[in-house]
Amino acid sequence: MAETKREIERKYESDESGLPDLTGVAGVVTVLDKGVVELDATYYDTSDLRLAAASITLRRRTGGSDAGWHLKLPVEAGVRDEIRSPLSDTVPEELGRLVRSRVREGQLVPVVRLRSSRDVRELVDGRGRPLAEASVDAVRADRLFGGEGSAQWTEIEVELADGGDPALLDKVEKRLRKAGVRPSRSSSKLARALTETASKKKRAKGRTSAAKAAAGDEPVTAGDHVLAYVRAQRDAIVALDPAVRQETPDSVHDMRVATRRLRSTFRSFGKVLDPAVTAPIADELKWLAGELGAGRDQEVLDERLTAAVDDLPAALVSGPVEARLRAWAQAQRTGSRHRLLGVLDSPRHLALLDALDALVADPPLLEAAAGKPGKVLAKAVRKDFRKVSALIAPALDEPSGHARDVSLHEARKKTKRTRYAAETAVPAVGGSAKALAKSMKSLQSLLGDHQDSVMARQTLRELSAVAHAAGESAFTYGVLYGREVGRAERAEEALPRVWERVCERTQV
Repeated sequence: MAETKREIERKYESDESGLPDLTGVAGVVTVLDKGVVELDATYYDTSDLRLAAASITLRRRTGGSDAGWHLKLPVEAGVRDEIRSPLSDTVPEELGRLVRSRVREGQLVPVVRLRSSRDVRELVDGRGRPLAEASVDAVRADRLFGGEGSAQWTEIEVELADGGDPALLDKVEKRLRKAGVRPSRSSSKLARALTETASKKKRAKGRTSAAKAAAGDEPVTAGDHVLAYVRAQRDAIVALDPAVRQETPDSVHDMRVATRRLRSTFRSFGKVLDPAVTAPIADELKWLAGELGAGRDQEVLDERLTAAVDDLPAALVSGPVEARLRAWAQAQRTGSRHRLLGVLDSPRHLALLDALDALVADPPLLEAAAGKPGKVLAKAVRKDFRKVSALIAPALDEPSGHARDVSLHEARKKTKRTRYAAETAVPAVGGSAKALAKSMKSLQSLLGDHQDSVMARQTLRELSAVAHAAGESAFTYGVLYGREVGRAERAEEALPRVWERVCERTQV
């Protein structure tokens, strides 16, 4: 069974002087000599190094106190989540699934072997509690695939103890810098090993790519801006895959939003990207959003109804309402969870990721893509805004009931599209697009609360029928239903004022 550990560490270049004395740094009372540990790790990746490109490492390591398989996923600079699995001869299936969105139909092969002689020091406070671990690593790297030769170097690594204060690392670094120690130029041992053992041709190409990256490829045309937004959403879908599998809070929601942003971008900027190419991809994104939505919508409903029951006076709670709600939520969650994992592993999903990669690599740009971004993008945003405007007033004219609910839901979808289009336009158009995106977010929130009320009432009717059939009181479900009606009515009453403010602020 895999376990996850948050790893917060920093790496430094080292010379013959080794590790300076860290006693007295930020409460460090004692520096304990923990001896030398011999570590032997083989790193796995695809032949084209997709994991390394995403700053992901997968290794099989022996030696030390944590021998086994380690998968490290980046969180932010200097912070990674390390998922550990017991030692075995082949890549554990549970870790293989967590890199599926990167590897897809490719094969994982050994690419580098790293052998390290680690001289460990433990930094402890006055009560003997570990604050951090500092080590001097003498490393030898041997290329196993896709490169040539070996490399050797020495580095210093400082890793925060579990639950430690990250500010400690800043103070340790200050002491190291005073001693002449400088941060490593590589983000990890693997990154350095891949660079130093690459073929001469690849090393030269890598230096050229690095120079281009340093120069920065600022978007110039309308097509550049749209593609930058598309690329960001593609990257989010791929990067969120492990988090969804691990049930990280909000990961399903965030992935679903990325799929919606992509679909909206394809529709809003049909004059920039050829719809003949993007439409089939949009259809697949709609399918993925639907699969993600099944679990997410249930999660939102569960939170809403649970909070509503908790808010009721005890006198209004009749029968096993809380128990029935928990049973309903668990049944929904289990079914949607299993289905979603199947979707992420399916050939259809992997084909969608390949299609997005192909689109980014060879974008189907139309004539407008070469135009001035301020003009082209603003025009598309205005067009989307007019669609929202055309839906709001007729929806409010509808009598309260199903027709109005449907109309407001359609207005909500167009509001989201306008918001995403405005987000795309912000770098080119500036403050007016940013203000519109903010206004659309507020309008979306109001319409979203209304739609959540519609879905909550539907669920309450179903739960009430089940409870009644079981001989339980349906009184509380009726009370909750009435409260949801009130929430929807308040949203409808607020909508004209909110919409008026949106129109006053819109200048795109």
